Amino acid sequence: MQRLKVAVLGAGGLVAQRLQQRLSSHPWFSLEAVAGSPRFEGMAFADVPWTLDEDRPAFPSMQVLDVLSHETPKRLRSSGVRVAFSALPSEQAIDIEPRWAEAGIVVFSNASAYRGATGIPLVVPEINGKELANTGGGPLLHACATNCTLLPLALPLAALNEAFGLIAFTMRSEQGLSGGGHAYMQKAIADGRVDPDIPGEAEKIGQEFDMVLDWTGSRVIDCARVMRKDGHQVFVTATFERPFDPEEARHALQRWSDNNRFNNLPSSPHQPLMLVDCVDAGVHLFADGKGYPGNPNPAVDLDAGMAIVVGNLESPEPMVLQFQALSHNTIRGAAGGLIFLAELALHMDLIEPN
Repeated sequence: MQRLKVAVLGAGGLVAQRLQQRLSSHPWFSLEAVAGSPRFEGMAFADVPWTLDEDRPAFPSMQVLDVLSHETPKRLRSSGVRVAFSALPSEQAIDIEPRWAEAGIVVFSNASAYRGATGIPLVVPEINGKELANTGGGPLLHACATNCTLLPLALPLAALNEAFGLIAFTMRSEQGLSGGGHAYMQKAIADGRVDPDIPGEAEKIGQEFDMVLDWTGSRVIDCARVMRKDGHQVFVTATFERPFDPEEARHALQRWSDNNRFNNLPSSPHQPLMLVDCVDAGVHLFADGKGYPGNPNPAVDLDAGMAIVVGNLESPEPMVLQFQALSHNTIRGAAGGLIFLAELALHMDLIEPN
């Protein structure tokens, strides 16, 4: 397969650099351009400060382009760039992403600006991957990944809903500092404390859960930032239509995982759900669907951090299940999940090479 030319919208942020990292050796995509804010415009890409813990991968020599310019997407499209991965803040994405889509570049967005907009699919591959083709009759030009905290909630509940019929749930989250961005994370670490409030987060998760699972029911969601660098962990109590015991719940989760995996896609975990007795954020952060690598290289280990770990299953009543789940927020919840979405679209022949 000839590698598809792609661009990243964002130069110095955590998610932008996770995207760059994962595209550096990607077998299907070739990173041809990075477009950033005016503070990076014209800078040699190699001189943009690197914020990730892992070493900067080897990138082609290039200059950072102006993401605000109307000419940038037109010029890149004429040079063969077919896909853009957006790590822009929502207030910028709302104006910039449509311009890139109108230029004929398919935009896969990590921003919340267009989640749920008509004709712009909001997709979790294992749950509603077919929705990528639901564009209102036109070609795929714009698609969105979900809120990062939705993943450890939605994948297990999609499995359990299929088996037992979800009626209602409550969720409490403990979200890593990196979910607030690099500057936020560095300040919290320097101060030794963090404000737990995440304004608007619970509302976003609830709305996106309903859209992705096509579900209506009662839910109570409470989100908090915690003093941990990476990893979003959720604590869930869910009520169902049909009775079961914890072992039946484990079988349902495993069966769903077996039936909803994409092992032909480079970023897909071997299993989307990994079941453990007790979730440990320190041990399970880089779950890849086969095991728990301790020090992977996300530039080449594309499945590392892409699985959701589920554990601490308890059933206090016959139709109630309590569980915990964990995902890597900047990998599965952001950059890795976004590239996974583009891989699925390419696999579904929704992206034309030229």
